[in-house]
Amino acid sequence: MPTLRDFRLETYFSRWEFSARYHLTASDAQTIPMSELLALADDDGRERWESLALGYTETRGLPALREAIASTYDEAEADDILCFAGAEEAIYLAMRTLLEPDDHAVVLTPNYQAAETIPLSVCEVTGIALRPEDGWALDVDAIDAALRPNTRIVSVNFPNNPTGALPAPPAWARLARLCDERGIILFSDEVYRGLEADPMPQATDLSATAISVNVMSKAYGLPGLRIGWIACRDRTVLDRLERAKHYTTICNSGPSEVLALIALRARDRLLARNRGIVAANLPVFAEFFARYPDLFEFTAPDGGCVCFPRYLGPDGVEAMCTELVEQAGVLLLPASIYASELTATPTDRFRVGIGRSGPEAALAVWSDWLEKRR
Repeated sequence: MPTLRDFRLETYFSRWEFSARYHLTASDAQTIPMSELLALADDDGRERWESLALGYTETRGLPALREAIASTYDEAEADDILCFAGAEEAIYLAMRTLLEPDDHAVVLTPNYQAAETIPLSVCEVTGIALRPEDGWALDVDAIDAALRPNTRIVSVNFPNNPTGALPAPPAWARLARLCDERGIILFSDEVYRGLEADPMPQATDLSATAISVNVMSKAYGLPGLRIGWIACRDRTVLDRLERAKHYTTICNSGPSEVLALIALRARDRLLARNRGIVAANLPVFAEFFARYPDLFEFTAPDGGCVCFPRYLGPDGVEAMCTELVEQAGVLLLPASIYASELTATPTDRFRVGIGRSGPEAALAVWSDWLEKRR
């Protein structure tokens, strides 16, 4: 296998994520302690937890967990679900298994780097940019124009990381139809679903061949479980991915599967809590950025818990982010983390996370730092 490029986000996080005092760019919603999660368990979930034996688990995932995951879709059944160790394993194995060297893929940018790095290690890839001047709108015409006879996958991510963008419903439905008509797999990273105010249909509910990727990490705020999944009604695809998983994790952690089951059965309460945190944080961030109109342009995200404000300062966003974390301990992700080999991407933006409780202290430190620099 070709050597993959350094994962810029993870390399940056390995330096700063656990050493910076204020993590203001987190991509996950606020987590909860184990005791709070267990308190949400129904009788069956509690009995499963208390009687759990620490043996191997089923490669496809605990049957009850797959049933709970399937219940979050309109069209999927438990046999349409395959569990993974987080979304990253799902993305990696899907791209490495479903793409061949003679294939072609289309990927939206900006994106989570694995969405383009992994397919680029296999085949030709065309990027289609979400552009700030268009409000990060999904351009189905541009995707259509990029398709080739050998296009195998169109890969998208909504709500988008890092922009928080959602496609207009007609454009989203049109993309699903286009992929179906051309015999192309719509690969949809949906890890922030559940945090948008007006939910859009999930890809696997729109198309029998589409792949929906999700995880307990982002909207649910439970990244420590390392439980993700693919939903796809084409079970031949899941069969291939199961065999690929035999070469990676083989199966998931039993304790994590039971905890994920408990969380999914309490889905409405967890997601309502996390949507409430985002809703409370949005005016706090809006007020902060409005205090510095000469330095920032801020637009609230359509969904998810990350956004991509613009920095207008003469020093540039890379210097601002570096000096802010080194001098004040406030961590942001600069635009270079989201640079693409496929398209031009903005160079004056930075990612902010709005899903964690209590950002006021970090914003106060950031504000003091800005005032001292004036």
